[in-house]
Amino acid sequence: MNYVKKEIKKGISIHNISTNKFKTNLYAVFLATPMNRETVTKNALITAILRRGSQNLQSQDVISKKLEEMYGASFDCGIDKTGDNHIMKFYLEAISEEFLPEKEELAKKCIEILLDIIFNPLIENNGFKEEYVESEKNNLKQIIESKIDNKRAYSLERCVEEMFKDEPYGLYKYGYVEDLDKLTPQNLYEYYKQLINQCKIDIFVSNTITNMASNTTNDLESNENINNIIEQNDIIKKLKEREPIYVKSNENNNQESSQEKVIEEHMQVGQGNLVIGLKVNANQDDAKYLTSVYNAILGGGANSKLFQNVREKESLAYTAASNYRRQKNVIFIRCGIEIENYKKALDTIRVQLEDIKNGNFTEEDLINSKKLITESIRGISSEQDTEITYYYGQELSNKLVSLEDYIHKIEGVTKKDVEEIARNISVDTIYFLRD
Repeated sequence: MNYVKKEIKKGISIHNISTNKFKTNLYAVFLATPMNRETVTKNALITAILRRGSQNLQSQDVISKKLEEMYGASFDCGIDKTGDNHIMKFYLEAISEEFLPEKEELAKKCIEILLDIIFNPLIENNGFKEEYVESEKNNLKQIIESKIDNKRAYSLERCVEEMFKDEPYGLYKYGYVEDLDKLTPQNLYEYYKQLINQCKIDIFVSNTITNMASNTTNDLESNENINNIIEQNDIIKKLKEREPIYVKSNENNNQESSQEKVIEEHMQVGQGNLVIGLKVNANQDDAKYLTSVYNAILGGGANSKLFQNVREKESLAYTAASNYRRQKNVIFIRCGIEIENYKKALDTIRVQLEDIKNGNFTEEDLINSKKLITESIRGISSEQDTEITYYYGQELSNKLVSLEDYIHKIEGVTKKDVEEIARNISVDTIYFLRD
């Protein structure tokens, strides 16, 4: 396995991923904290403020110039929702030292800059720099208000909101406009200090080693060198040990829906957007592998039942697909339809759900679906950020499954398994955006 984890302080870990597929190293830091209505807007705003400048690199221009001097290194950050956790993400990508024209400590520079941006923010008058706070408040307001512009994404977000009403997962990851006026440079900074002392911190390094073979000395030495750089960094030394406050993904258990919720929203649209939220009421160890195959058969590609029957055969939808969110054990069916086809489309979708329960799908359907998933799993290691995201998901679930084991578990799913999991899936929320 090319993945190794090391806890350097309680609540703070380094994750090494060794690869020979790239000419770049990717350094990433994730801060995880529970989704919360009181803090969701603060987290999104702080992430944006941090990228504007640190004590040592006081503006984006200075940061950009520094990165350019490092052979065109790049920095990015963002906010995400994974299960019931809010994740602040920071990435820095740079050429591997193996490809430099002359020897220099580029990895050390990358780590120093990344940690400086996150943990050593630019502070004025006991708060974040006011200019940056006001500017990013305006930017965040625009992001929140513009979510309605993409009707397909908006419909999915609204279905999630209704399905998880009054629950953390129902919150919008960018927060809420009404919260912005209450936020000042000072109260944001006070919250930031509390967050940094309590959140779960994971540092990932996707490290390129050209002559890598499994468990070679070069592989181990390279990881050890980078880990030493991180552990000896002054910022890391100052971070406190903590009992990290976050939600493990496998703690999310679904109860069977007692009654379907139907939400209809009217807007000026030329096409109806139908989103159906399904709950998977099974929590055995292998349920997520069975559900992955179920979802692929239902709406995972051009051979799926939704695509073939709702879109192709009945011509009821422009798009018809489903997506499985493992961290919450839910599936979302998404269809773009003519508004007058709503009832027929919904009825046809229900037929597909019943068909899978009753075993009305072929071995070929099963084989094609498993092939679709395994090809996707094999593709995870073809991009550094995708591979980091995979292993971070494993970290949050507190259960490491290698890509090889993941493929093995998918290939072992039988037709009977899919039928069984189908009987534990129920419609929870139907959302329809129409004129």
